[in-house]
Amino acid sequence: MAFNSNQEEIWAKTYAEDYIRKNSNFDNILGSQAWKIMLEKTNAISNYLECGCNIGRNVNQIKLAYPNLEPSIIEISEPAFKFITSQHVFKKAFNGAILDSHFDNPSFDLVFTIGVLIHINPEQLLANMKKMYDYSKRYVLIGEYFNRTPTSIEYQGQPDKLFKRDFGKLFIENFDVKLVDYGFLWGHIYDKAGFDDITWWLFEKQ
Repeated sequence: MAFNSNQEEIWAKTYAEDYIRKNSNFDNILGSQAWKIMLEKTNAISNYLECGCNIGRNVNQIKLAYPNLEPSIIEISEPAFKFITSQHVFKKAFNGAILDSHFDNPSFDLVFTIGVLIHINPEQLLANMKKMYDYSKRYVLIGEYFNRTPTSIEYQGQPDKLFKRDFGKLFIENFDVKLVDYGFLWGHIYDKAGFDDITWWLFEKQ
């Protein structure tokens, strides 16, 4: 598999199995409550695409909150992809980078990332966002670490592997969407569900 950046290669290889080991137990009931909050203002959605699902924490939690939603996934890590596809049946599933994925446009009522865009090379961020925008029939949800000004911090001791910024502002300034809702999942409450001080935005295509 060819990679578009060093960040993609790190997540596909170096961190893949380590992440699975460290993040295999979550409070999915608590997480399902978070998803009910984030999707409360959506209307008439029947399916979704998660860009960067890893071992399926969000898939499991959404299934509890909205059991009738049909899931699809993109996941760059082969071990994580094999794990999640052994646990669930997906309408569509792609093992690779978001930028390399190929689905019909638009295909999904909701497209989202949670804690994925923070690991994307900033030079490729808008291209990844455009993929999400194009895949969406109606809604795009982004949940990431927030900072008013773009900043890079170390991730597991390595530089340039985690980037914080105002992802919502970047998205709404570059794509034809309106803001439906936004909020904050405080880690003090939601860490056990796998959320870690996540700021989220729900957009609707115009």
